[in-house]
Amino acid sequence: MFGKPSLMTRVAIGKGVGLVFGLIGFMCLPYFLPDADWMIRWGILLWYPTLGAVVGVFGVFTEHPVLKIPMPWWFRAPIIGGWMNFVLTFFAYEKMTAVLTSMFGEAGALNNPFWFVLEGAIIGLVIGFLATRFGGEGRNTVAE
Repeated sequence: MFGKPSLMTRVAIGKGVGLVFGLIGFMCLPYFLPDADWMIRWGILLWYPTLGAVVGVFGVFTEHPVLKIPMPWWFRAPIIGGWMNFVLTFFAYEKMTAVLTSMFGEAGALNNPFWFVLEGAIIGLVIGFLATRFGGEGRNTVAE
């Protein structure tokens, strides 16, 4: 099943692993932020499969298209995951601040919502590893 490199396999694995992380966030958010509304919970649930799909799709590029420098999966996937969570933090800054403040307290060292960027990079790394391991990478993933 996983023998031949395939872009669809990469995307499916990325979305599946992202769904697992999204479900964990969906289920655990009420423990961290009891007054979390359904919109933020559903947003987290749907965000991580999207992150996984984007990491999967970008597995086609093994070098930067303009700079022509190599971009292995362990470099590319965390940057994509971190960037996507960086954008998410901008859109939901107040909610992310509330979650981290409830987890670490107001004087906590980790209550800055931009810690979600590191979380995205780590999740991107996990998704990138699994997508590359089971779906391959590079131009040979695209059937011509």
